[in-house]
Amino acid sequence: MYGDTAFPRVFANIAPLANELPTYDFSSKDEVSYQVRYDYDFAAAGIPGLLFSTRYVTGNNVETGRGYEGKDSERDIDMSYVFQSGPVKGLGIRLRDAVARSNYRTDIDEYRVVLSYTWKLL
Repeated sequence: MYGDTAFPRVFANIAPLANELPTYDFSSKDEVSYQVRYDYDFAAAGIPGLLFSTRYVTGNNVETGRGYEGKDSERDIDMSYVFQSGPVKGLGIRLRDAVARSNYRTDIDEYRVVLSYTWKLL
């Protein structure tokens, strides 16, 4: 991704960008960013509902206005499971480990637990 201006937003926390992650966005003026991602569905190994995902995004060429080029990167690792049957069928649990580094904004080490629930309305 690359642009002469920062990505315009209607709402500060919503953007349809592939390289925008929960911790950092990679949408600054003149920023060039790349992403590598790997996903594995454990259903193929006989464990339906278990998913693994990891991704790495790096960006550079950010115009910081501080006299130097901004660089940043983020690595996320997710492991999630959605219960397939029983009284908690549809309950999902996701664990995320995120590490974000930058030379122009705050570094972040973050662990998240995300709970979700899906059910049929009709």
